[in-house]
Amino acid sequence: MSAMQDLINKSVKDFREGTIIKGHVLEVRPREILVDIGYKSEGIIPVGEFDDLDHIDVGDEIDVLLERLENDEGMVILSREKALHRQNWEKIVSVFHGDGLIKGKVKSVVKGGLMVNIGVEAFLPGSQIDITPPKDLNGFVGNTYDFKIVKINDDRKNVVLSRRELIEAERNAKRQQFLEGVKIGDVVDGTVKNLTDFGAFIDLTGIDGLLHITDMTWGRLSHPSEMLKTGQPVTVKVLDINKEKERVSLGLKQLQSNPWDKIEERFPIGKRVKGKITSLVPYGAFVELEEGVEGLIHVSELSWTKRIVRPADVLSVGQEVEAAVLGVNKDEQKISLGLRQLEGNPWDEIEKKYPPGTVVKGQVRNMTAYGAFVEIEEGIDGMIHVSDMSWTRKINQPSEMLKKGDEVEAVVIDIDKQNQRISLGIKQLDGDPWKDIDTKYKIGDLVTGKVTKLASFGAFVQLKDDIDGLVHISQLSEDHVSKVKDVLKVGQEVEARVIKVDKAERRIGLSVKAANYSEEDLKRESEAFDNLRPGEDMVGLEQAFQAAQEEYRPGDSSKKK
Repeated sequence: MSAMQDLINKSVKDFREGTIIKGHVLEVRPREILVDIGYKSEGIIPVGEFDDLDHIDVGDEIDVLLERLENDEGMVILSREKALHRQNWEKIVSVFHGDGLIKGKVKSVVKGGLMVNIGVEAFLPGSQIDITPPKDLNGFVGNTYDFKIVKINDDRKNVVLSRRELIEAERNAKRQQFLEGVKIGDVVDGTVKNLTDFGAFIDLTGIDGLLHITDMTWGRLSHPSEMLKTGQPVTVKVLDINKEKERVSLGLKQLQSNPWDKIEERFPIGKRVKGKITSLVPYGAFVELEEGVEGLIHVSELSWTKRIVRPADVLSVGQEVEAAVLGVNKDEQKISLGLRQLEGNPWDEIEKKYPPGTVVKGQVRNMTAYGAFVEIEEGIDGMIHVSDMSWTRKINQPSEMLKKGDEVEAVVIDIDKQNQRISLGIKQLDGDPWKDIDTKYKIGDLVTGKVTKLASFGAFVQLKDDIDGLVHISQLSEDHVSKVKDVLKVGQEVEARVIKVDKAERRIGLSVKAANYSEEDLKRESEAFDNLRPGEDMVGLEQAFQAAQEEYRPGDSSKKK
């Protein structure tokens, strides 16, 4: 009797509302599915709750949730969707308390992240999508990924996922595997992760390695972006490993032979080479001779004669040039080149072309405090020193006689080929008036001239041939003269007697008061003039001329009166 009762009890279903029970499909209608759950009346489920309606056949057994035993029409209300949702939620809770790993399909992009179907809808925050938050989330929609359940709310039935945790865990495992197996010198494959000014970080699947800009190429590289781009696959060589800090240094150029090996044999001194200009700097131009090998043409090696201030004035980046090898330094990886060496040095023949004594013409190109530079041909300058501008005048500044742009004629005085200097002179165009001064001016000669300068010790009078004579204050009058300006004025014509001629010192002494002297008086006055000594109001002739050299420059518009 008891066995029969148990069988009856097992055959009777629990028809409590809110429970999940099994049913059989009786009929598939356009809007609903008729299901037999063993109750006195059949149950109905809207067709919208079936994603795979084409695969539902009469007789199929399905799990359903009993919502109501009878509605107003006496029908049982069932839900296929809620039954599955409850079953899925129970599964998700079980997974969460286990390893938390679950697969899911991305449904849509929402504010702050993605919605994922893992049997129920779950939220994947943007920060948990990948190690680096992606910019475009639409690319994930429709794809299936592995996730980890990081948070659930049983009351609200909310689920939060993370894909990043799985990626990080996978990378950590691969990083440890990489560090344990890699050694210096290994060649590995990676992907360019990102670029910086100093190099590129290479993703080696689990660990990032640094490829420094100096290890990218044997040649010149201004920025890594000139050679690599993000996402590019690349094969590199392991140069160094720090397992404690988990750092790996990589090299790209080390996969190629060093172009500087046997560089002296390939580029001997004196060899003519061709190359392309890669860079222009203030001090010269860099020329690529072959991949990884550059030479420098210093600005001083561009021309023998042209004054080139900036290489960019005569050269341009990308230009093909021919040059001569001047020097090679393998240790410092430097090659010195020259352009001017391809042509003859005009200074080699300069002495034959302009021997001393040659009269040349040219334009004043530049002025300095000590002289003027004259271009006698393109790139060849000669310098006229102030001391070679006049035989008779003391020139302190070249601007007293010349100005920039003047066309001048001069004589070649000397050539210094080694230092590439030519000395010129203007005064050498004419004879030295002091050479035969004793034939032009003799003691006792009566001369006339114009007062050009007054000083406390006397007056300067300009004679013929631009020669100045000095009238000492004591030679102005028989009477005592306190101040020269009381007797003479600048520009005044005076008549005077020559009482002193010093050819060696280029000095002429004059006397106004001796203009009417006899020969005996003149002789006596000349001797007295020779014996003059500095006093309170007068100086000797030697001192007078010395002071004149310091104070007076004939023709100076600023001379004192």
